[in-house]
Amino acid sequence: MVTRSAIGPPTIQPSFVIALSGGSVPTHPPTASRWAPPSLRERGVPCGVPSGSGTVSARHPPPNRPRGLALVSVRRARYHHAMRHVALLTAPWREPVWALAPFRDEPYACALVTGGAGRWSYLLRAPDATMSLSDKDPADPFAALAALVGPRLPSHPEGPPFQGGVVGLGAYELGDRVEDLGLSRTDWPDLTCARYPALLAFDHHARQVIAVGRGEAEAEANARAADALAWLEVAAPERAEPAGPLCADLVASDPATYETAVAQVVARIVGGEIFQANIARAWTGRLAAGVDPFDLFVRLRAQSPAPFSAYWRLPGRALVSNSPERFLKLDAAGAIQTQPIKGTRPRGRDPVEDRALAAELLASDKDRAENLMIVDLMRNDLARVSPAGSVRAPELFKVESFANVHHLVSTVTARLAPGRGVADLLRASFPPGSITGAPKVQAMKVIAELEPPRGPYCGSLFWAGVDGAFDSSVLIRTVGLVQDGAGWRLEARAGAGIVADSDPRGERLETEAKIAALKTALTQ
Repeated sequence: MVTRSAIGPPTIQPSFVIALSGGSVPTHPPTASRWAPPSLRERGVPCGVPSGSGTVSARHPPPNRPRGLALVSVRRARYHHAMRHVALLTAPWREPVWALAPFRDEPYACALVTGGAGRWSYLLRAPDATMSLSDKDPADPFAALAALVGPRLPSHPEGPPFQGGVVGLGAYELGDRVEDLGLSRTDWPDLTCARYPALLAFDHHARQVIAVGRGEAEAEANARAADALAWLEVAAPERAEPAGPLCADLVASDPATYETAVAQVVARIVGGEIFQANIARAWTGRLAAGVDPFDLFVRLRAQSPAPFSAYWRLPGRALVSNSPERFLKLDAAGAIQTQPIKGTRPRGRDPVEDRALAAELLASDKDRAENLMIVDLMRNDLARVSPAGSVRAPELFKVESFANVHHLVSTVTARLAPGRGVADLLRASFPPGSITGAPKVQAMKVIAELEPPRGPYCGSLFWAGVDGAFDSSVLIRTVGLVQDGAGWRLEARAGAGIVADSDPRGERLETEAKIAALKTALTQ
């Protein structure tokens, strides 16, 4: 049982145990649901690596852990959170992409980089706990996420929005843990997370860097902030950036097969089975010899910076994302925002054509209807975890322009209900509505019939702060890379929202417009 104490973190009964493999993870107790179960790694708390498909690890697992177990036991009556104190240090501006360069090959090195008018980027490394859960692991991934984030703690009023906590990758198939549709899987886990007690925050408006450190004691927080600041002084190894194509063998899935799939979806819509479904096609290949995922990230950022660019180096894998789309944002006060994208036009060859294409998108009844369906779907998802009457759609059908495309974007807002947390919000909304369709569950069934498993594509990359704040992207314009011998194999996808009056050829051309920036970065 978890109860809130009058001052400080919650008091934990000595017998409280979280099972992360081979058992169930308790959800938040109703009387104290804003407090998650304790974090996965604390001083004196054993953490192990299970023998099954799911893993939960700490940097210093106990030497005498029995094999086959993955238990986190709280053996103290009083629980002191290892991230309860926060310290901030500042430094002159550096570009976040190049600050990451010395750590490009380090497991769990991560950069979350904004673009355009965005304010904050983050560099994270050296997590103190990691977690990977596949579909074969019986643990509830959302409860496990709540456990990893830990109890809600205060943030520094002068600090960035993200002041330490968890970065996570939910594959598209994580949604199967909500709807239980029996979806097939790729070789990517359903949920991958790492908890970071220190980070660098890059303020693009003030042009300064803020080092954030968290610790059980003030001195520990100060030391971690100082260590993070020292990351800026690490020189990147001498290495010439590749000049030619990063991928010489990029192959697209068959265009005719895709158009046939679109025609099948249109027929099912006309037949009344669904209203809309997002159907994607794939591009696969291998990085050229001597090229690594960071090279692709650098080139993408240079050619077409997006609001939710990301690089995350995982053991044997890497994720490179250039997403324009926010999935869910939650501030520490409980305000929720989602900004679904539906409706696309390519950029014009000159300013006149470009304005005409943007105006055409804004006036399109088809694209507005497609967008409005997803707005209604997201309103329904948010209503599951929001007080009655709090869900709003303050902005509909705004045209936002990116390097290669115009998009139609709407905004939905809500408030998180008392007693709910980040894990509840994700469970209610996953996978993102803009890349499934309406009704969501039936659209997911149609997608599963027509596409191979998606893996990271159309999942979400997110950060979850210990103060309750959260932000996330929809993993479109994203490349998943898997180490294969001495090289890297890759897959990227692009999709289109199919409605009753969709034209198969037009929808295929839309996928090609969406993949254009990634394709250019890989092949030119």
